[in-house]
Parts: sequence; C-alpha cells; structure tokens
Amino acid sequence: MTVTKQLPPVKIYFENLNAIRFIAALLVIIFHTEKFKLFLNVPDYSGNRVVSIIGSLGVVLFFVLSGFLISFLLFKEQEITKTISIKDFYIRRILRIWPLYFLIVILALFIIPFINFFTITGFERNIVYDNLIYKLLLYVFFLPNMVLALFAFIPYASQLWSIGAEEQFYLVWPFLNKKINNKWLLLSGVIFIYLIIKFYVPFFIPSGVYRDVFVQFWESMPIDCMAIGGLFALIIYETSPFTLFIRKILFNKLFQWIILILTVSLIYLGIHFPYFQYEVYSVLFGILICNFAANKNRIFSMENSTTNFLGKISYGLYMFHPIAIVFSIKLLRKFHLLSNYILYPVILILVIVMSALSYEFFEKKFLNKKLKYSKLISGDSVKD
Repeated sequence: MTVTKQLPPVKIYFENLNAIRFIAALLVIIFHTEKFKLFLNVPDYSGNRVVSIIGSLGVVLFFVLSGFLISFLLFKEQEITKTISIKDFYIRRILRIWPLYFLIVILALFIIPFINFFTITGFERNIVYDNLIYKLLLYVFFLPNMVLALFAFIPYASQLWSIGAEEQFYLVWPFLNKKINNKWLLLSGVIFIYLIIKFYVPFFIPSGVYRDVFVQFWESMPIDCMAIGGLFALIIYETSPFTLFIRKILFNKLFQWIILILTVSLIYLGIHFPYFQYEVYSVLFGILICNFAANKNRIFSMENSTTNFLGKISYGLYMFHPIAIVFSIKLLRKFHLLSNYILYPVILILVIVMSALSYEFFEKKFLNKKLKYSKLISGDSVKD
C-alpha cells in the first residue's frame, strides 16, 4: 500500500503588512478619541478636517489589506492543492475572529453597563438594553453593522460593525473563488454589482426609514473595497504580460512617491469624494500595499520588530481601544491632567498593554490551532 506523504504547509510572508495594520488601527484610535471626548464633554477636535476623515479611512485600509491578503492566500491555495477547502477556511477565520469578537460583545452588553465609571451620559444602561434581544441576535449572527443601522450607538461595541462587514465578505469569498476560475471577472464583477446595488436599489425602496436603513447597512458593508484589495493581490500573484506591465508601472519609484504624497495630502486636506469616497482611497491604499508588501525596490520599509509587534496585536488594538479611551479620559480628568500631550500616550500605552495581554494569554490559544487547518502559513506564524 502506498502511503502519501503530507507536504508541510507553504510559507508566505509579506513585509510591512504589520506596520500597515498598526497605522490603520492608529487612525481609528485617534478618530474615536476625539469622538469620545465630544461625548464626555471634553474639548475635542472631532470637527477637524483630518480627524473627520481618518476614522473611516483607517477601516477602509483594514478592508483593502484584508482583501489583498485573504485573496492572495486563496489564489495560492487553489494553485497548490487544485481546490479551496471551504471548511478549513471557515475554521481558520473562526479561530482568528470569533473569540475576541464575542469577548467584546460580552463586555459591552453584560459587564461594562454595570460599571458606573464607564457610563457615558446619553448611553446609559437603559439605552444599551433597549431592544437587547434583537441587538444580541444581530451580534450573534455577525450583523453588528445592522445594529448601528437600526438601533442606538453602543459605545464599547460600535467598532464591531467592521468585523461584521469582514465576516459577511468571508461568507461568500471562498465559494466564489472556488467556483469562478477567471479571477479578473470575479473581482471586477463583485465591485460592479456592489456599486449597482448601492446606487440603484434605493430608488426602488419607498423613502423613509426602510431606505435609510438599507443605505446605511449597505454602505457599512463595503465588500467592493475588499475586492479592490483582491485585484491588487491578483496583480502581485499573476505573472502574465499584462500584470508584469502593471507591476512595472506600480513599482516605479517616482510613481510610488507620487501616490504616497497624493494619499497623504488628500487625507491631510480632509478631501471627500462624493459617491466614491471609499473606492478612490481603496485604490490608493491598494497601490501602496502592493509596493510595501511585494516590491523589493520600495521607496522605504517599515519592517522592524516594533511595527511587527504592534501589527501582531492590531486586532486587539482595534477591539479594546474604546475601553482604553474612556478609562483614560475619565481618569485624567479626575486628576486634572487632561491634556492631549498626556492623554494620547496614556491611551496608547494602556491599549497596547491590554492587546498584548489578550494576544498572549487569550487569542494565541486559538491562533495556534489554525495551523492544523492551514495549507499555507502566513504572517506572524512564519516567523514564530
């Protein structure tokens, strides 16, 4: 009897992705710090043109990065194994996303509302607990973006909306990649269909609350941004004359500088693009991700032990930061030390400590189990 030897998983590591993850998390933290200052009646900069835009763009950067990496890994798995294991994909995503997601749900709904120190005027326990069963069901079924569309803001769980959007993307992405061989058709088709629904379906819904809920929910599920990330993954993955030509343009040093300066300038000026805000920035972010991740001739690198560590715990940074922000504001205000020069370092130190402890003593237990279901090893697992 012939025994088939199982080959070890293929290792894939893109440089600088951890640094980009941290930058995305930092943008969201700055935005939410100013928003929570507003809620807590502290002088804030939430109306500043830069602050007003960086929160959503930090999340868009996460979406593009996620679409880039997940798509590339699916392309590679299909190449190596001639198929995509849907079951293994979902198990890996469950082990990465669910533990911390449900921990935050439990904290935000069943623990923090009973701690007076964390109470925010206008978002008291009775507000959080209004329609609690419906909210809880939506969180359990990974529709937190629908919670925002239907009900009041829940301070310590509001960040979960983007996790829901990613989970909704993951729900269909491995199936589509497995069934559709023409990846260009798949990715461009997803972007096209998403935008058609975004712009035309609302016209067929009677004006009022139903249209408003649909528009808010659909805009909170920008899977086209993730598909744009997937397009750039395809440019990096394929070696056809067309993709080699595109890479030659994208990897040109002058072009890199132009895109970097343009992106930073647009954000600094707080530029909004009507109708295609997320899509324009997604393309710019995709170009930058391609270069930082896969271009050996990149204009500079952010790859180092510090950014790798901060990127490794970035999921925790994103999930725990509202708790760290409110705790820091209230504590510093109590001791009359509420200055941005003190507040921001305290928030960052606190959320980094919380996230590092969470990663080491909670998340890592689940992450280690992912290897059993992986044909490919990527990210920090390559270095561990």
